[in-house]
Amino acid sequence: MRIIFMGTPDFSVPVLDALVKAGHDIAAVYCQPPRPAGRGKKDRPSPVQARATELGLAVRHPISLKSAEAQAEFAALKADIAVVVAYGLILPQAVLDAPARGCLNIHASLLPRWRGAAPIQRAIMAGDAETGICIMQMEAGLDTGPVLLRQALPIGAAETAGTLHDTLSEMGARLVVTALSRLDTLTPVPQPETGVTYAAKIDKAEARIDWSRPAVEIDRQIRGLAPFPGAWTEIDTRRVKFLGARVTTGSGAPGMVLDDALTVACGDGAVQITRAQRAGKSAQDTEIFLRGQPLAAGDRFA
Repeated sequence: MRIIFMGTPDFSVPVLDALVKAGHDIAAVYCQPPRPAGRGKKDRPSPVQARATELGLAVRHPISLKSAEAQAEFAALKADIAVVVAYGLILPQAVLDAPARGCLNIHASLLPRWRGAAPIQRAIMAGDAETGICIMQMEAGLDTGPVLLRQALPIGAAETAGTLHDTLSEMGARLVVTALSRLDTLTPVPQPETGVTYAAKIDKAEARIDWSRPAVEIDRQIRGLAPFPGAWTEIDTRRVKFLGARVTTGSGAPGMVLDDALTVACGDGAVQITRAQRAGKSAQDTEIFLRGQPLAAGDRFA
């Protein structure tokens, strides 16, 4: 099929690779414009733009798709279908209607649960037992379209947003190729009106750990915000990010270190930190982290 691909971050790259490998004709790749990044704040292309350039594909990165000119350029590609995954712009109705067979979206949740911007993080933070991928026909509403294919995935007790991101990205790539091959035989299933939840964009204010909360909630917060933005706490005014954890037994004043394995007391129960990061340093497993940041029972995080 002749496809317009629309995506921007790392999550989208395996999908683009899968479409190319399956033999589809990529008419153009749409992504967000390059953004300032790194110490020099030089414009850096998105992961999708970088990969599309490597593949020799035409790349477009308009700031908006609202203008008549941008919409005419999109329609002029005469695509059979558009495949959209974490693109980052709202698609106007004229864009949704331009491809002969509309637009498909790859969404990282079991719709209608977790419509919106941060479904992977929200599923972990809420303690969901499973998540998955939905291949959805796009409408003007936010992730409201009928679903063509879905596949569920259990969320493991040690799962972080980072590991789940990678698994779901590969799953989405496989599932959309299947959906395209079966497009004539799939029946779109409208989403139920009950069970709708919204995955709001992660606010950095959510990242500070409140040690008075139960261990199960802190564990989910740490795993759901790893690797970015990273749940953080302070000790002696020094900020530390925790990027891996597990619930364990133990009790003490909230935030108190209970042993030499970095078990920390919570409002109810305790968590053992498995991965941590000091300011300006790389993330480390706890054993290595403690060599550079010695902590003893009785020390306390704030």
